[in-house]
Amino acid sequence: MREGCKHFQSRTYDSGEVARFCQLDLAPEAPWRCPDDCPSYAPRLADVGWAHGSLIEPPVGPEPEGAPEDIAAVLDSAEDIVNGVAGDVLAEVQAEKAKAAGREGRRWWRFGR
Repeated sequence: MREGCKHFQSRTYDSGEVARFCQLDLAPEAPWRCPDDCPSYAPRLADVGWAHGSLIEPPVGPEPEGAPEDIAAVLDSAEDIVNGVAGDVLAEVQAEKAKAAGREGRRWWRFGR
């Protein structure tokens, strides 16, 4: 990935895992590489001349073996799996919120009205 692009973002989780991605979702082979002719590439100007400390994220792991077409196909199928489940999860969360909102409407203290 082009870490010098203003659309590049990374997140480090408590487990130490680092997620690197394009904010615009234009890098189909993230986190290993951006398209060579990305139409939205723009250099990051905010950190020019900064001294980076010890919190710089670790280097990206090795790229999996296989043709680039295979990598894109695997990532597309993983995205399809996540998108297929997202609707069900969203419905469950909304049902839980509606159930909790119904409980908030009742008073638990009946005395002293």
